Amino acid sequence: MSAFIIQGGHKLDGEIVPQGAKNESLQILCALLLTEQEVIVNNLPHILDVENLIKMLGRLGVEIKDLGNGSVSFKAANLDTDFAFSRDYIDMSASLRGSIMLLGPLLARLGRAVVSKPGGDKIGRRRLDTHILGLQSLGAVFCNNEQNGTLEMHCKQLKGTYMLLDEASVTGTANIVMAAVTAKGTTTIYNAACEPYVQQLCHMLVRMGARIEGIGSNLLHIEGVEKLSGTTHTILPDMIEVGSFIGMAAMTGSRLTIKNVSYSNLGIIPQSFGRLGIKFEQRGDDIFVPAQDNYQIESFIDGSIMTIADAPWPGLTPDLLSVMLVTAIQAKGSVLIHQKMFESRLFFVDKLIDMGAQVILCDPHRVVVIGHDHQFKLQGRRMSSPDIRAGIAMLIAAMSADGESRIDNISQIDRGYQNIDGRLNAIGAKIKRVE
Repeated sequence: MSAFIIQGGHKLDGEIVPQGAKNESLQILCALLLTEQEVIVNNLPHILDVENLIKMLGRLGVEIKDLGNGSVSFKAANLDTDFAFSRDYIDMSASLRGSIMLLGPLLARLGRAVVSKPGGDKIGRRRLDTHILGLQSLGAVFCNNEQNGTLEMHCKQLKGTYMLLDEASVTGTANIVMAAVTAKGTTTIYNAACEPYVQQLCHMLVRMGARIEGIGSNLLHIEGVEKLSGTTHTILPDMIEVGSFIGMAAMTGSRLTIKNVSYSNLGIIPQSFGRLGIKFEQRGDDIFVPAQDNYQIESFIDGSIMTIADAPWPGLTPDLLSVMLVTAIQAKGSVLIHQKMFESRLFFVDKLIDMGAQVILCDPHRVVVIGHDHQFKLQGRRMSSPDIRAGIAMLIAAMSADGESRIDNISQIDRGYQNIDGRLNAIGAKIKRVE
């Protein structure tokens, strides 16, 4: 198992380019199963979750050609139905949560789909009801096979309908949209997720011949078509990486330019870091973060303590709360971090407390951070990454700390961040990857 050895206290200086978005990539890779024609995807990140999904597509019979520079050609003309319902397929899907989004495309394409109850981050209860209920509304029959540990669905013909989603699930919305674009009749989805990556998926499907109205809103109207054609699609920059780099620059007192961020698709993210007192400038489509000796957390107009909480888009993505939490450790002032969605995502704070952070875990969903204002440095420690976002937060803490830190189980970080040690070392970090 790999680990990072980090020498803390080194400032960054230079430019860094965010990778292609992990969450969008997983949706797009599932959607290409909806056509027999070639789909070219640009700006794919070389991260573990994406590579594992591409391996699954290859085993499903998809022709794959690496075109270089993050561009890959896919052609799903002849799917291997034997593999699609095999034990090997089920086992491969077990380790990749994104595999749940294969349900919709395979139902639409083959009339049957099976997937293991998915793995991924251990960050609390992550229910799949929205996926299943939405696909059932389209006419699919569901079987929860407890003996095999699989979710199985089949249908003769998916049919459009009206549905009000029980939650604005991003992956649930993506799954339902992919199933609905070739269903018979009209599908209306209310309370749909509308974040940029879902918008990107919808725009791609429209270029393939789908008929979707309401893109960017929480009310989608989909008129089913008989078949889809090929297309070329470019993945957006990863907004979670952009936020991670902003926090990293602030915590280490570094000057950093984050290139080609697609600023118009960042939503409330820059404003949220601004609430922590972090200064930055938008320079075209880049973000420049100057070196800052200190940054002061804002308070609300009535003087009450700042609260930063996740919410469905256009609210703050829950994937950035771990980064914002660790960034607040060296701010001036206090902030309440409220993680509403996942009840186990904040448990990694005990590692930050061991490093010297003033953090109070109020309950599974809320943490109060009392900032050091750079008057006290964190101390290097040995840690283990429980999930992708906690892993990057630990890395940021270690980079700002005195002495040496070690982070084990960095395969969790590799699932979401492409060559993060190499890219950070190129601009001044001291991170060594060891087995």
